[in-house]
Amino acid sequence: MSLVKKFATVGGATLGSRIFGFVRETFMAAALGTGPVADAFNTAFRLPNTFRRLFAEGAFNSAFVPLFAKEIEARGMDGARRFSEEVFGVLFTVLLFLTIAMELAMPFIVRELIAPGFADDPPKFASTVSFATIMFPYLACMSLAAMMAGMLNSLHRYFAAAIAPVFLNIILIGVLAYAWHSGHDAVAVGYGLSWGVMAAGLVQLAIVWFAVRNAGIRIGFRRPRLTANVRRLLVLALPAAITGGITQINLLINTNIASAKSGAVSSLVYADRIYQLPLGVVGIAVATVLLPELSRALRAGNINEASNLQNRSVEFTLFLTLPAAAALLVMSEAIVRLLFERGKFLPESTVVVGQILAIYGLGLPAFVLIKAFIPGFFAREDTRTPMIFAAISVAVNVSLALTLFPTLAASGIATAEIVAGWVNAILLFATLVWRGHWGRDIPLLTRIPRLVIAAAIMAVALHFAVQWLAFPLSSAAPLLTRALTLCGLVAAAMVIYFAFAFGLGGASLGMIRRSLRRRGASGPVEAAASQEPDAS
Repeated sequence: MSLVKKFATVGGATLGSRIFGFVRETFMAAALGTGPVADAFNTAFRLPNTFRRLFAEGAFNSAFVPLFAKEIEARGMDGARRFSEEVFGVLFTVLLFLTIAMELAMPFIVRELIAPGFADDPPKFASTVSFATIMFPYLACMSLAAMMAGMLNSLHRYFAAAIAPVFLNIILIGVLAYAWHSGHDAVAVGYGLSWGVMAAGLVQLAIVWFAVRNAGIRIGFRRPRLTANVRRLLVLALPAAITGGITQINLLINTNIASAKSGAVSSLVYADRIYQLPLGVVGIAVATVLLPELSRALRAGNINEASNLQNRSVEFTLFLTLPAAAALLVMSEAIVRLLFERGKFLPESTVVVGQILAIYGLGLPAFVLIKAFIPGFFAREDTRTPMIFAAISVAVNVSLALTLFPTLAASGIATAEIVAGWVNAILLFATLVWRGHWGRDIPLLTRIPRLVIAAAIMAVALHFAVQWLAFPLSSAAPLLTRALTLCGLVAAAMVIYFAFAFGLGGASLGMIRRSLRRRGASGPVEAAASQEPDAS
């Protein structure tokens, strides 16, 4: 399967999850707006989500995948199964003790670490503690699921792990629809959503567990022991967890800062939901596929193949994210108004969330490029360098957020996030070039400026179109009119961008055909995977 087709498999599944996420956030905006219960739920949900990204997805997608692949190559599927059982025993034990400790300490954690600004509002504080207590076991489910997703990715089975998150959104949509039908108040909705998150964790874990069994690996529980393989995993996973969860670290710190202003937390979450669509579909797809592919090429000693994988990944991400970034910058308010402005989500909230979303648009290419650059380190088992850059990025984020929040509120926090993202991306790229791990690609260097020009032309055209269509995009126009107008603008923007991208030479049909046809050399992992039935 070609690299682009693998990106499309993961990206397509992620797109489905993001679409359901939009529906979920639309229902939630109508039910809760940016009020105190919305702040409480979003803050509480961020706690297990942050730990999940730090200690599960980030660590295992970067440290577990190369080691698991090595076990398949050296000892076959039986050796990989033994290794996974060793890791499972340690991970399960750690998660059990962590969950118990966090549940007991939840009031202290919310008051001192997560949302100190809520302490002056007892009902909001109590709701946040209760919601977080209900949801925190979600961390254990998703951490075990992330390990199994890493196994599936190593076997080139991407779909099951990518589609599992959609069930979180499906369950929460069901909770919101039932609450609306039954006329529940905001606090009852918050409790329903919290139990829904817990149920979704169990469902997602079951999906990847069955997929792993279908791939021919049955994981049993072993007494936790720090074997040589487990110790090596921990050495790689600690800095990798920090690196992979850099966005979550920034979000957690920003939640702490934003809790001082009513509605700021929810405004950031609503804007982040829209911004996560292109980031998730493109960035996560690239990161998920590129790490095992790059690891395979480097193990085979195929440096040219590794260089080509990195260059084509950057080309693919920029080709799709530059127009998305331009669109978010120019018509963010129209997008927010269409998706969220109804019920308790007022026009004032649209302005605030739209401003944040426009700022996020400026940072979108940086965060997607980070996803493409980091596998270049992790595939070489270097997790320390990205960790250092992540720490620098956090320092930049915190300094700017504390400086800008008093005057710019939530927009100041968004600005801090995107500046930190660009600092991280530049440091990663410069280091890859300095070490000779980034092959010089003249066609890529000539295409990037042309793609930027095509996106800029599209942005200018959109700017004038949004002004000309001010009434059909306003809240005074019927919902259907707004939806059709916005969809028409998006379609026109795509035509303009692709016309100039191909016309200026930023992309070509030949390049796309070669990417679709290109297959990497099959390695031991791919051969092992091909012997089992498709888990997806």
